Amino acid sequence: MQSSRWLMLALCGGLVVLTTGCAKLESRDQMNQGVQAYKNNHYAEAVKHFKEAVRLDADNQNAQLYLATSYMIQWVPGAESPDNKKNYDAAQQEFERVLKKDPTNSLALASMASMAYNSAGTGTPEQRQAALEEAKKWNRRRIEVDPKDAEAYYYLGVINWAQAFTPLQTARVDEHMKADDPGPLKDKKVRAEMQEKYGKVIEDGLDNLRKCLQYDKENEDAMSYMNLLLRKKADIANSPDEAKALIAQAEDWSNKSLDTKKMKASRPQKSTQAS
Repeated sequence: MQSSRWLMLALCGGLVVLTTGCAKLESRDQMNQGVQAYKNNHYAEAVKHFKEAVRLDADNQNAQLYLATSYMIQWVPGAESPDNKKNYDAAQQEFERVLKKDPTNSLALASMASMAYNSAGTGTPEQRQAALEEAKKWNRRRIEVDPKDAEAYYYLGVINWAQAFTPLQTARVDEHMKADDPGPLKDKKVRAEMQEKYGKVIEDGLDNLRKCLQYDKENEDAMSYMNLLLRKKADIANSPDEAKALIAQAEDWSNKSLDTKKMKASRPQKSTQAS
């Protein structure tokens, strides 16, 4: 009787292992089908396969990431339909599930940052500002994971520019300044207010872009935003001479950006064909 009992336990244990193994195999099969649907732009079908892959194997992180990405790619920033909001919410939920298990997952962090930034294009000023702050938070998380993440620094610089641009541009319009007027803002009271509100934002942006270029020396887009941020800094300069010097720096960065683009375009294209 005792030996029969141990035999039964051994058989049951083997059955559990077999069942688990089968589930993992089925999960991989569902994931493969999902990837194929994803490549064919059949995202709703892909979602079904990835959801099943995750159900069969909760440790299948790749399936979880693909599931989140399949929702995200169906989301259209600015569209207000209920289905669009569902895709946004579902993508966030799935990426957060990945991060709950793996807080350092770079793809999930970058995706959350991207969604927040793209959300800032629409909504009330308060909603746009909240979205930009959310994007900042996720990009800072990226840097915590990888202090040399040039892209995260780049987006922080872009966000800083976005936060300073609209109010400073509005102030220029209110003072009837021309597009090519180097500044600074003529009203001293307004200029002091803008310095207090956006001076640090601009300095942080310039610092973030410098760090980006430290790790990605040929990032011409970062150079372009150096140009744009220096022009905003000129709007709140303390004197016309200071503003003029800042505009000169901005033009240098603009020229560097153009030169870098030309240099990259002149390089021989790498062949993708097998030799």
